This record gives sequence, structure tokens and C-alpha cells, in this order.
Amino acid sequence: MNKALRFLAVPTLALGALALSGAPAMAADDSYQSTLGQINGSSASGTVTVDVTGNQAHAVLKVSGLAPTFMDAPYPHVQHIHGGAKGECPAPSADKDGDAVISTTEGAPFYGGIVTTLSTSGDTSAAAGLDLKVAGQGASYTIDRTFDLNAETKAALEAGTAVVVVHGLDPSTLSAAGQAAKSDLAPTLPLAATSPALCGTLTVGQMSMPVGGADTGVAQSTTGTDAGTLALGGGLVLAAVAGGAYVVRRRNAGSAA
Repeated sequence: MNKALRFLAVPTLALGALALSGAPAMAADDSYQSTLGQINGSSASGTVTVDVTGNQAHAVLKVSGLAPTFMDAPYPHVQHIHGGAKGECPAPSADKDGDAVISTTEGAPFYGGIVTTLSTSGDTSAAAGLDLKVAGQGASYTIDRTFDLNAETKAALEAGTAVVVVHGLDPSTLSAAGQAAKSDLAPTLPLAATSPALCGTLTVGQMSMPVGGADTGVAQSTTGTDAGTLALGGGLVLAAVAGGAYVVRRRNAGSAA
């Protein structure tokens, strides 16, 4: 009987594992992306993707070539999703005061106000827009975050007016007037600290990628839904094995009778 049980349990176990591995990955409802362009003479570059699933957004921002240091420390770069305006990055003509720098407020008619802060941790609301403790640090970094999607950001994405702006310039690259000016957002800081360095409009991607399904080079934690699916699949496999054993026992009992 034990030999017969082993032969029946193995294919049953294999079928259960096949059913588990064949479960499709959860796909994003919508995927948005942008290649970020230089503003104010910065030499930086970057890309950003935002995948939306229900009321959750998964954003991945990768930048390089930004100003590396500020006051002998890693430069804190803040970045946001802006919305509610034209959905465009400002042209040089946006500089209205003639200091050869497009300030954040001069660019606002093009990209709008902050609707989400792409912070490294914690708060993602507009209130965290100037929080340097959760800013990107240094010349190159990646921000990989999942957060609740607010109504303003969702509306901007769907309308095609969501724009990602990365702030923070090297003061030495600005004109003399720009170097002497104070920030239009935080007067205790120089103008360079809060002025745009990179900008890009988020547009609908070619396809929605499975959430957590691609190898991004960043370790992904298992979500409650994935863990539940795994547990359910394991339970189904165990149940299938138990059922197979029950059939074998019944058959052997019948033979003995």
C-alpha cells in the first residue's frame, strides 16, 4: 500500500505545484513613464515610471548627474509630481525676471503645483515638498516607492498633465544674478537649492507591467495578497496529496475485503 501511495502522491503534488506556478502576476491598471529633460543648464538625466493599481501607485525614479554636494554634504534634492496646469515643462521664456534661471514659481504655470512628493520615506503629500530629510541625496540615486494615490494625482495622470520635477542646481553654474538670488520658496536658501534641474511629463506607457513581476534590481517584499496566494496554493497542494492518499486507502481496503 505504501508503494502505491507514493506513486499516486507524486503526480498529484506536481499538478498542484503546476497550478500554483501558473497563476498570473497582478498587472497594473495603468502605467505612466517619462524621460526627464534638463532645465536651467543642469547636466543631469533621469527616468521615472508610475504604475497604478487601484488606489495604489508604484513609482520608480532614477536620476544621475545632479549637483553632488551642498555645504560639504550630499546635496538634498526634492522631487514631486506636479499637476493641474498645462502638463508641460517650461521653456527658457518662462524666466520673467531676467536672472537666467527658471524658478519653481516661474515654471508653475506650465507644470502646476505639487500633488505628490516623491520622498524617500514617510509623507508623500504636498506638505513634505520641502522636507530635506526625505529628499534624494547626492548626484545619483533611485527612489522606489508604493503609496496611496490621491485624487489630485490620479486626475493629473488621467488628464495627461502630471509632470515630474526634480529640484536643486549647482549654484556655480548660474548667472551672477542667479547666484545672488534667494529661493522663491524658502528665502533662507539660495535660489539654486529649490529651482528645477530635471522635468518630464508622465505619459501612458506602451503596456502595463506586472506589479512585482519584473526584476528591477531592488528587493521586493512579499505583499499580503501574494503571501495569501502562496498559502492558498500550498493548502491546495496538501489537500490534493491527502485526497490521493484517501483514494489509495479506500482502494486497498476494498481489495482486502
